[in-house]
Amino acid sequence: MPITVIEPEGYARGGIVVLHESRQFADVLLEMMKSLAGEGWIMVAPNLFHRFDRQKGHGDGAGTVNDRDLAAVGARVSDGPGAVATAVAGGAEVEQVFGADLFADFDACFDWLVGRGVYADTVGVLGFDNAGTAALLVATNRPIGAAVSVAAPGIMEPLTAEATALVDAAPQLQAPWLGLYGNDDPVNPADHVERLRDAAARAAVATLVVSYPGLHHRPDHPGFDMADFEQLPEDEKRLLIDAQTRIFDWFDSHLR
Repeated sequence: MPITVIEPEGYARGGIVVLHESRQFADVLLEMMKSLAGEGWIMVAPNLFHRFDRQKGHGDGAGTVNDRDLAAVGARVSDGPGAVATAVAGGAEVEQVFGADLFADFDACFDWLVGRGVYADTVGVLGFDNAGTAALLVATNRPIGAAVSVAAPGIMEPLTAEATALVDAAPQLQAPWLGLYGNDDPVNPADHVERLRDAAARAAVATLVVSYPGLHHRPDHPGFDMADFEQLPEDEKRLLIDAQTRIFDWFDSHLR
């Protein structure tokens, strides 16, 4: 399985698996991954589409960015609540990267990190969109240290009949979880997010659900280039900085 690895220059405090449903990482997301690596985390991003093609990862700049081919290293296929979260759009089946295959890919990355001496409780997961749903579900049945989801759908209704709605899964969280949502997200209405906030509050671990106006808090916002940051309106700058700071602080506080 191809993975993109960004390593810190010095001592590694732990590792973070980055899940994303885009075939290519936006430059701003790669910059955020490099910044997290600068804080001491080994960043590992699996190519979730490797079963369909062999897209080559990319990136340069600060930190060490390596594209590697990760063989199946005892990957475990989950039979837990998120094991069969098949991605469906407009009633048409799309490439299957968010079900059991995604959990197998996460487990392969997890095992790779542990094999490099990273303790399980210092491994985190960061997911966006459907992969953000998977990140939450990973935190209900995997021995990880923390999870962050951005715009995770499937709150009130499961992504498939075999999956679990997030309002039902959230009380079962076993790792601290942070959820970031935008009030203008048509996929995740504000009242659904509020229900998720209440459900997550019943978990035995720390949880926080943050709602932002608009959608510009996302570090992977389509079309956004960090070079254009200074040209953003002040309120959009503030939202983007706040969201990224919360992600950094969440991992810093809980991956210990």
